[in-house]
Amino acid sequence: MDFALGQELEVFRREVREFIDREVPSGWHWPRYAFDHYSHNDEVERFARTIARKLGANGWLSLTWPGDYGGRQASPLFQLVLAEELEYRGCPGMDIFGVGMIAPTLLRFASEEQKREHLPGIAAGQNFWCECLSEPGAGSDLASLGTQAVEDGDHFVVNGQKVWTSGAHRADWCILLARTDKELPRHKGVSFFLVDMKTQGITVRPLINMAGDYESNEVYFDSVRIPKRNLIGGKNRGWPVVLGLLDYERSTAVPFYVVARHYLEVIAQYAVRAGGLRNTIRNRLADLAVQCEIGRLLAYRAAWLQGEGLPFDAEAAKVKLYTVELNQRVAGAAMEALGLSGTLLEGSRQAPLDGRAPWYYLRCVGNTLEAGASEIDRDIIASRGLGLPRG
Repeated sequence: MDFALGQELEVFRREVREFIDREVPSGWHWPRYAFDHYSHNDEVERFARTIARKLGANGWLSLTWPGDYGGRQASPLFQLVLAEELEYRGCPGMDIFGVGMIAPTLLRFASEEQKREHLPGIAAGQNFWCECLSEPGAGSDLASLGTQAVEDGDHFVVNGQKVWTSGAHRADWCILLARTDKELPRHKGVSFFLVDMKTQGITVRPLINMAGDYESNEVYFDSVRIPKRNLIGGKNRGWPVVLGLLDYERSTAVPFYVVARHYLEVIAQYAVRAGGLRNTIRNRLADLAVQCEIGRLLAYRAAWLQGEGLPFDAEAAKVKLYTVELNQRVAGAAMEALGLSGTLLEGSRQAPLDGRAPWYYLRCVGNTLEAGASEIDRDIIASRGLGLPRG
């Protein structure tokens, strides 16, 4: 069986690599996930936005879009290859929310006017996005959300709180899920909005994760007025829209198998310089390298199904579940390989890999909770993929 992607995709991969060689300064070192550029300082964020505009100028942020909206109508595999190369080289600039999740959702559910208004900013790398979905009492059970949106003339007035909103402190726009009818069944009484983060009444407060990074936020909506033209899919019809968005988020937005593979390579190179690895650790790393390839093939299958217009929700859940748990297995193996010195933090003089190991070990815990917990992914695989009855 031939697992190669084909000449056209490999040519594109080489173009991306050449772009990174040309645009990323020599000596650039980013020991985080490339897609979470918003977790660091203003300098990194400025660099990310500079790269984003250049990616946009190349037409790479809208590869899969129809030609009517400036796209190339390329397979989602092209977008996945782009994400792979950027992540492998630690090159920020691809807004995983706007490009990976929100743009395909808009293309599928938004009106023509809404597409013309919001897609160009994403394609050009000018507008970065975030998701205001989870709440203190509504995470995996998202339909139990309490944020309210009440009609008032040509607007909806929103009051409520969102939590774990990654990148809200950097984003230009957000997507918001809010309840618009208390009387309807909870899955039918919610609506999906686009919101300018500069709108009066929005307050963003930081949440520092246990790895010490500022990625996520609490976002408060205090009588925030949203124009009705920013309602996607119709009033009380937001649930199918958000389900579609989450499928895109699980499948191709974050290539965690690339994160894991690159980290394995870093660990192996360090071990060679330090005198080698015990056979047990060497075998474990080799097994994990095979698992990275499995994750890659799962991601390619989900992207191919998406490109063929076939159902890919169960495959997307497989990708997310397998690759984030793989990431945790790699983090654990790395800590074992490095020994006690692997617990030294960034800034410690004797810390191997500039203190990356403890950050990676702590940060990857959250990957199994973000974009739907692993338990939710297993439910999706069981019910939609295997046709098993609900318990």
